[in-house]
Order: sequence, then C-alpha cells, then structure tokens
Amino acid sequence: MSKNQPLHLKSLAITLAAIGLGKALPAAAQSNIPTLGEVVVDGGYAGAADGYRADTAYLGPLGERALLDTPYAISVVPASLMENQQMKSVRDAFRYLPSVQGENIRPQTRGLQAGVVQNTRIDGLNIAATTDYPVEQFERIEVLNGLAGALYGPANPAGTFNYVLKRPTADTRQQVTVGYATQGSLLAHADLSGSLGDQRQLGYRLNLLDDRGEGYVDGSLLHRRLASLAVDLHLAPSTVLETNFSTYHYLRRGFAGTFALASNVNFPTAPDPTKVGYGQRYAGDDNVSDTISARLKHSFNADWQFTGGVQRQNGDRASTVPTNTLTSNSGKYTTTAATTTYSRDVIVSNSLALTGKLQTFGIGHELVLANNGFDWDRYTPYSTGSITLGTATLDNPREFNEPKWPDFSYRYRSVNTRQQSITFGDTLTFTDQWSVKVMASQSWIRVRNYNKQGAVTSRYDDDGLSPAASLLFKPRPEITTYLTYADSLQQGDFAPSGTANAGESLAPYRSKQWEIGYKQQLQTFAGSRLNLGAALFRIERPFAMTDSSDNRYKEQGEQVNRGLELTAAGDATRNLSFFGGLTYLDPKLVDSGSAATSDKQILGLARFVANTFWEYHLSGVPGLFLNLNLNHVSRRPGNNTNSTWVSGYTVADVGARYVHKLLGKTATWRLNLNNVGDERYWANITPSGQNGYSGAGNGTGTLGAPRTLMASLQFDL
Repeated sequence: MSKNQPLHLKSLAITLAAIGLGKALPAAAQSNIPTLGEVVVDGGYAGAADGYRADTAYLGPLGERALLDTPYAISVVPASLMENQQMKSVRDAFRYLPSVQGENIRPQTRGLQAGVVQNTRIDGLNIAATTDYPVEQFERIEVLNGLAGALYGPANPAGTFNYVLKRPTADTRQQVTVGYATQGSLLAHADLSGSLGDQRQLGYRLNLLDDRGEGYVDGSLLHRRLASLAVDLHLAPSTVLETNFSTYHYLRRGFAGTFALASNVNFPTAPDPTKVGYGQRYAGDDNVSDTISARLKHSFNADWQFTGGVQRQNGDRASTVPTNTLTSNSGKYTTTAATTTYSRDVIVSNSLALTGKLQTFGIGHELVLANNGFDWDRYTPYSTGSITLGTATLDNPREFNEPKWPDFSYRYRSVNTRQQSITFGDTLTFTDQWSVKVMASQSWIRVRNYNKQGAVTSRYDDDGLSPAASLLFKPRPEITTYLTYADSLQQGDFAPSGTANAGESLAPYRSKQWEIGYKQQLQTFAGSRLNLGAALFRIERPFAMTDSSDNRYKEQGEQVNRGLELTAAGDATRNLSFFGGLTYLDPKLVDSGSAATSDKQILGLARFVANTFWEYHLSGVPGLFLNLNLNHVSRRPGNNTNSTWVSGYTVADVGARYVHKLLGKTATWRLNLNNVGDERYWANITPSGQNGYSGAGNGTGTLGAPRTLMASLQFDL
C-alpha cells in the first residue's frame, strides 16, 4: 500500500461527514416543500443517455445559444463523458477533440497556440491557461475553434476555451466517488447540491476533491485538492446572482520533464516514460489557484436580458519541471531546471452584456451590446535563471542532487496588462431560411513592464477593431449552412532576450479567417439524435522570427493554416453512442524570405488527427456499457526546416461501466484501461515561441502516458 493512502482514508472520512451534513441541512430546510421529480438543470447538455450530445453553448456576450444557429465550429465535452472516462484535468478532455491540442501546453485549435489569458475563460471570464484545472468542478468544456476577436476582443487566433462551472440543482443531490489509479493513487470526490428556502431562493453546489498517490513513475507524486462552492441567490423571479468560490492545489513531481534539442540533433524514438531519471522526484509543478466570481442575470422580459460579471483569480506557481536537452543523436542529454519566469498571476476580469430582440420593417434583430476585459499582473521572483543538474543518456537516465531553489514567493510585479473591449452585434433574420450576423469589437490594450525597482522599462499602447460577418442559410429547420469571415486583433510580441531589439514591442498582429460550415441534427430513432458538423477554413496571421542577418526579432512572412473538420456526437443506434471526429490540417509558413523555412509545414503540427469514442449498451445486461476510444495523430515536423520528422501514433483506450441499485441508491462502477497497447509516443512537439520562432528552430517534446488503469465507484446517498 502506498504511504499516502492513510491520508486518503482520512480525507474520505471528512468527505463522507460533509456529505452527511449537506444531506441533513436541505432535509430540515425543505421539510414543508413538496417533493419534486427529477429536475434537469443542465439546459439540454449531453448526458450518457443522450449520446454525449450538446445542443447549446455559452458564447460570451451572446449568452446561451443553440449550436445549430451559430456560424462557428463549436465542440462541447459534457460532464457525463468526463465522468465516464474518469478524466482528471481539462487537458484530458482536449484529447477527445481532434482540432485541439492541450496536453502539457497552452491549448490550441487549428494549429495556433493560445495566449496565457486572452483565450481561456471560466463562465466567460478570463483565467490563466498555464495551470491545471480539475474537471470535477465543471459541467462541460466548450471550445470555439478559430478566431473570436469580434466576440471577446484581442486574442491569439487559437480558439476560445470556456469552462462552465456546475450550478446548483433544484433537487437535492449527494453524490460521492471513490477511485483508484495505477500504482496506488486514491481519489475521493463529493458533489453536493440542493436548495434552501420556502421558494428555493438559495441554491448551493459544493465539490470537494482529494486525489493523491504515486503515478506511473516510481517515486512520483500527483496530488490534486479542490474545494469549490457555487451559490445562486434568486433575488426575484427574473433575477439571479451567481457566486463562485474555489481553491485548487495541484502538485505533480517525479514525472518525465520536457525534451529539447541541441543544433543538428533529431528527435529519437520516444523513450519509456516510466523510467526514473527523465524527471526528478523533487521537481515538477506546485500550483495553487484561488478564484472568486459573481454574475448577475436579469430578464426584463422574454426578449431582453442583462448579464454582468466580475472575477478575480490569484495563481501561485512554483515550476521546477526539468528540461532534458539532447546534445547528440546517440542519446546524451543535459538536464536543467529553468526556475519560473513568472511565479504569480493575478487576473481581475469583467463583463457586461445587454441582449435583446426586436422587429423593424419585417426584419428580425437579435442585438448585443457588451463590454469585457481584464487587468492582469504578473510577478517574477527576484532570483531566476537556469540551473544545470547534470548529464546522462536515454539508455541510462540519472537522478541528480536537488539544487537550492529560489524563493518563489519573494517576487516583484514585472508586467501589467490591461485590455478592454466594447462589442456590438446584430443578427438580422430576413426569412426562416436566411439570416446575417455581424459583430465587431473595439479594443484597447495597455502593457507596462517593470524592473525590480518598480521603474517602467517598456510600454505598449494600442487599439483596434475586430470585425466578423456571417451569412446563414437553413434549407430545413434541422440543417444550417454558413459562411463566416473574421478579422481579429492580437497584441504584438516582445522581442526575446538575446536579440538586438530585446524588449521591443512589435506592432499588433491581425489574423484573418474564412470558414464555410454545415451543421445537422439527424434523427436516428424515436427521441434520439446525432449532431453532425463540418467546417472548411483558412486562417492567416503574421509570423515572427529572429532574422539571422541582423539578429532582430521581426515579422517574417505569414502562417497560413487551411483545413477541414468533421465532427459527430449522439446516438448512432439504440445501443451505440458516438463522440468525436477528424481534422485535416495544412499549416504552412509562407514568404519568410528564406528558402530553408518558406513554404514548409509548421513545426510540431500534424496533417491528420482523429479521435473516435464509441460506447455500446449491452441490451442483454441492463446497466452495462462498454466503450472504446481511438486517438490517432500523423507524423509532425521536428524543426522549422522540415529536415526531421517525429513519428505519429495511435492510442487505444477501453472501458466499462455498470449502473445498478445498491442499497436502494444508484451506484456506478467504472473501469478504464488507457493506452492498452502501452504505446510509446511523443504527445506534443511545440515551437519555442507562442507566435513564431523566438529561439532555435527545433521543437520541444513531451512524452505520452503509458498504460494506466483507473477504477471507481460513484454512488448517491
């Protein structure tokens, strides 16, 4: 038994006690309230019985919208899929979306990487993308592929990642999950929800999590600890105040670090990720994220609504993940640890939106006027730098003595970024078949960089417009076709250290996208549907590199990504559900001014990615479901000249769940075996720069997880 298991027994006891208290309170408060039947509070979001299908998504200032009526490619991973596949992080959910990469990197869609804050949100409010988030507190993960500047303001053309928190339920629910993972990791999770008051004026949703134990590397540790509380206060029949409070501690040590390449060195065949020495037992991530938010929703009438929200996130990071730099093709490497450049992020974000409907001259209008933005402070330890731990080989990795780390809490404010946008939009409906959507956001960006003495060392001020327009045609109520054009502003990069113009801010980038899409809700049999989607797109954006002729960091050419996305989610037959799709991507760097890099495939991006999840209900055994997930990625360039390539991979996961009554209550047993074939593979190959090549033309790689087993029991109290 793992030495950490007794802590789990204690945490499980605390969790069960909390569940008992949560169960007693609503019962006392509601003793005079008639018993309700099952109340569905997730607004049509997919459950296992619905084939993991989602029909709506939250689109920032537009609010909740039917996916069939939106001129964007949007994917939704529902809580039921996350639960049944025993996911732990939102990064696990990204694997099920073929247009998304998110394992061990900032998430990206269509081959373009997100910014630290601009692209990632909780309930539409900005958060840091550079830390881990547990799926246990979310109702669903929503991803809008491609440009969204007209909706949210300046951002990388990497898509929008919105994590939707679980909200209180009208009926009382007390649910507990206990789980086990490979090599003795134990999990205890409680999800408590209900309402108080004679008219159910106050609703609550409490999620408690403790997940700790040794991972797939001997001596490693993964510890996740969450407390998340959502409280809804119904001030009037048409007004609700939603508040959220959460604290999350993520500790991960001893797993393999990242791998980098010296000049003229190629990526080797992926080594065994379970070997001790590719990581160090004392090194990894130690992050604490505290988030508090409030949203006020008010309906003036059936046509006009107002939403206003504010959120503050404080993220402390102590990152000591090692980097193994391969110095020869024989497998020699040097291990370093670059202590975190930024050890704290404080993000205060805001949003206001007024939406409404009206008719003029027989034309329908859906109007939106919104304001959203954030104030973001970054803090740097006074002592930073790279620490060399030692040298070894892939065949004989080594553990090194722990160095003296800096005090990550002894830091100064080094960067302040403020961004604010005013958004206006209108959807003009001419007939039941034809409509046009126009959106635009006017944005202001202000950046200040500070030295250790608090003096401003560089500044950046700019503004600009991000427009978008769509034409929608519905030949039938269950089918939508659309054509969308978007032009989005993005803050320019700062030249990296070591360049002749280090610290200089480049002019704002403008990204442009054309997208043609098709959506259909296909009726498969009585009461069930299969949602289908297809999107053909072209994105172009400026590409920055260090010019070898003058050592200046500047725009050199454009990145042009063209591709096709196909998706499906729902019930294929009475007993078979499907979730997944495929993406074909043609990512090129053009007009770089160098024959070595021009018209080459972008580093680390595969042309073909597919993920298909199948779940089959055995009608002969009520309550028994079997599932199979296949994830395939084709080969990827290992550098920006395409002179080396990294092999693709196919990983298969299998699982089963059994739902039945246990002591009169619903119980669900789950068993998942991921990476059944124990495939060794490079999960991600990424460039050194977020928007271009800020350093060497080689990528960095992270290893995929080996075969892992997870089992759990979830039951209602």
